[in-house]
Amino acid sequence: MMNDSLFQIGAEGIDTARVVGEIQKSVEEKIRDGIYPDPEIARAERHNLKNLQTQDAFMDYYMNCLRQAAYIDINAFEIRERRSFFAPALIALKKVIWKLLVFYTYRLWSQQNQVNGLLVAAVDGMDRKNVRKIQELEARVAALEAAKDANRS
Repeated sequence: MMNDSLFQIGAEGIDTARVVGEIQKSVEEKIRDGIYPDPEIARAERHNLKNLQTQDAFMDYYMNCLRQAAYIDINAFEIRERRSFFAPALIALKKVIWKLLVFYTYRLWSQQNQVNGLLVAAVDGMDRKNVRKIQELEARVAALEAAKDANRS
């Protein structure tokens, strides 16, 4: 039997449809109960569940997520302090520490970005190679089956 998806998620004795249904129900309950107050989180969870159901788009979706999340944002950010007592002094101290460490952190982050980019490129290349090889093998199997059917006639 030929399968259109690259891989299947599941295990012997596990009803995958039931598990996905339970996850969807749990997410809906959490949204209703306000556990996911941020609409972006709720929307992302619903989107993830859709992709778990359609395995053909699964790898494309997660490769896209990997590409978007691979690089660390090395831009400076606003330093805030939640504690009101001594807040200005704590913010000033944090800014001094940041200025002392910024060279090292930028260097580390840029190196990490390079490694992350190379890993994404490697995984993406392997995925494309495997998809191409599977398509070639499926075409070969179809040609062999057609030749076999032609010989029978």
